[in-house]
Parts: sequence; structure tokens; C-alpha cells
Amino acid sequence: MRIVVALGGNALARRGEPMTADHLRANVRTSCEALAGLVGEHEVVITHGNGPQVGLLALQNLAYQDVAAYPLDILGAETQGMIGYVIQQELSNALGGRREVAAVLTTTEVDESDLAFSHPTKLIGPMYSAHDAADAAAEYRWTIARDGAGFRRVVPSPHPLRIVQAPLVRTLLENDRLVVCVGGGGVPVKTDSKGRQTGLQAVVDKDLASAALAAELKADMLVMLTDGDYVSENWGTPEQRDILTASPEAISELAFAEGSMKPKVDAAVRVAKAGGRALIGPLDRLDDLLARRVGTEIRSDVADGIVFV
Repeated sequence: MRIVVALGGNALARRGEPMTADHLRANVRTSCEALAGLVGEHEVVITHGNGPQVGLLALQNLAYQDVAAYPLDILGAETQGMIGYVIQQELSNALGGRREVAAVLTTTEVDESDLAFSHPTKLIGPMYSAHDAADAAAEYRWTIARDGAGFRRVVPSPHPLRIVQAPLVRTLLENDRLVVCVGGGGVPVKTDSKGRQTGLQAVVDKDLASAALAAELKADMLVMLTDGDYVSENWGTPEQRDILTASPEAISELAFAEGSMKPKVDAAVRVAKAGGRALIGPLDRLDDLLARRVGTEIRSDVADGIVFV
């Protein structure tokens, strides 16, 4: 099969864990070892998030004041190179060099008039206390939002129209390469009437960008790996119900958190409506997810609309 695998933030950085290079590599190594069986048997593209890392680079950027801070599009490209390098290396190591792995820096075309530019929702950077978040918002003119028990910076997250390098990725797959791409959703760019591209100050959601890539590649499946066992209705409340399978139409009627589960569900809906399958579930139980013993599957032929666990 041709499969797009989207690694969630927990594959790269654990909550509360220092964002060091050693921790990044250790987390990626564990993730790649879990993926080795799947990528050894199928055409696989691996995409990944970059929220904590791009936020860290932005903070490091601000600390050096002798030059103007680099914009978000360049920081996004930096994280693609940084994380893509580690995934490429650790995946090749996990496979014993049996298949060649290519990391590709990708750009994602978006509409510069997207309403997301006036309504930031994408969480990036480290967690702050309420006091520190207020200080950062005042000093850097950031928009801050709650993330669980803490607070984080939020930036615009426009809808991905297409992955510019999708034809290159297809060529690599057809030549038996594994591909790492669409890091952090790809660098958001606009294209003018002459075909010239310019970077924009935003971070595209990696799950929505992965769905766009899956559609362009005509992938059989999109697998979104996270730290939760299921997509849940009324998550975190006494009325929580875990979803085993759902049709794209039925799950679209439920409400999910912006900047968290909603982009994953929207991505799954896009893939399912195009005739593919989408799985959302835990990285550390990947075999169970693929065997349908855990996780949520969205596909178009679910007669009952939604089947709860």
C-alpha cells in the first residue's frame, strides 16, 4: 500500500521534557523503531510536526538581538532540516540500511487571504504559566492560548491548498525510496500570477497538510499517530465516548478542539471522502492500531455512521 504516516508531537518531544537535541534523537529513535515493520513492507511517506521546535527556535532567535529576528517561514524551513535529518538517519538505522530514506524540504501553498491570518489557533513553543505567558505576550506581542493546564503561543494556521513538491515525492516513492517531508505542515507560501513563491508568517497544520499530500499521491491510507488511544466525543468529561469507526459525514457533525483533535478529524474526513482510509491512534501501539484493536478509523462505508467502543 501507499501510506502517509503523520507523526504527532509526542513522537518528537514529550510534555514537560526539556527540548534538547538528545531528547529529540531518543524520541525519534523510539518512533522509527516502532515504524520499521510498516515502512519495510509498503510505500511510506513520513510527515511530522514542529510546533515545539519552531517555537524554541523563535525564542532562541529573539535572544540574539544584534540582527533582526528571522521570520516564521525560515524558522519552519530550519525545523524541517533539523527534524528531517534525525528521522532520516534513525529510520535508516532502524531498517539496517535496507532501504534508502530521503528527507525533502517541502513548501505548502496557501491563500494569503485565508481567515486564519486574523484568527491564530496553532500552538507552538514551550508551555508557560499564566504569569510568564502574560509577560511574553506583552514583550513580544504574541497571541497566547490555553493548552491543557498551561499556556502557549498561537500563530496563524492557514488551510493547505497543495504540496508544491508532491510530484517529486511521487517520483521517489515510485523508485522505492522512503520519504520524510511536509515537516511542520511544510513552509507556507503564496504564489503570484507569474508563479513566483513567497513565504508567509504562519505554521500549517501537519495533519491537514498530510491529508493534502495523501490526496495528491492517491495514497491508500493516512495514519495519524498521537498519544491518545481514540478520537473521543465529549473528551475529558463524564460523557466521553471513544469512537472506533465513523463515516466522514457523521464525525463531521461532532465538535472537537481547535488546534488539537479538530485538524486530525478534518484531515481524516478529507482522505475518507477521496476514497481512502484514515486511522488516528497511539504510536506506541501501532500494530494494534493497524489491526484495529485500538484507535479510530474514518472511512466512507460505515453504514451506522459512528460505532463507539
